[in-house]
Amino acid sequence: MRHIRVIGIGAGDPDHLTLQAVKAIARTDVFLVLGKTGERQELVRLRHRMLEEHARPGHRVVEVPDAERDRTARGYPAAVEDWRRRRADVVERLLAEQVGPEETAAFLVWGDPSLYDSVIAVLDDVHARVDATAFTYEVIPGISSVSVLAARHRTTLTRVGRPVQITTGRRLAEGGLPDGVDDVVVMLDGDAAFAGIDPEGVEIHYGAYLGTDDEILVSGPLAETAERIRALRAEARARKGWIMDTYLLRR
Repeated sequence: MRHIRVIGIGAGDPDHLTLQAVKAIARTDVFLVLGKTGERQELVRLRHRMLEEHARPGHRVVEVPDAERDRTARGYPAAVEDWRRRRADVVERLLAEQVGPEETAAFLVWGDPSLYDSVIAVLDDVHARVDATAFTYEVIPGISSVSVLAARHRTTLTRVGRPVQITTGRRLAEGGLPDGVDDVVVMLDGDAAFAGIDPEGVEIHYGAYLGTDDEILVSGPLAETAERIRALRAEARARKGWIMDTYLLRR
């Protein structure tokens, strides 16, 4: 039986690898990479650096093009489901063609695989399609950008007796800060949605490229920092060609 590992590798610092992740990498035969069009070469190099340091001699790396998501589709949930189905097609072929009987394969997932990542859902889809004895899989948690954000700003995500909500830039842009929640973590924000909400009484703890040499940190009242963050964000995106950021909004 084939065995699959979904390994969280942290937000960008090689030292974010947990001991559990390091041991899992060392026990893996083949690493499966779903290559994205124009993927950031810094992240590709970082992944290979981790394998050079921790993978066993003779390990294999198999990279295939990832399924492309239609970002122009009008129905967002339907577009995501279609993308995941086509990703499952790719993964099913990978497991059948590149992972031998009794071998162990792994997907290296940025941050924590349980937080805004589709690999677990895709493997569940593939598992439902094939013989239940075709493979087993396990998930190795990782240090998420949310945890790194809080640590870098020396704060906690929750306050006494209060909840925290994790949402996306899309949802924040649609509805603003949710009622009854004073602490909101925002991820997957392509358009600086924080700049479009009422800043009165709101603080922001912002982080981009967390854990890397290019890390950007800004904290303070949203009314005073929003434009500065937008400018820093735009400059960094133009210089590097991509941006990954996370932030905490706090009433």
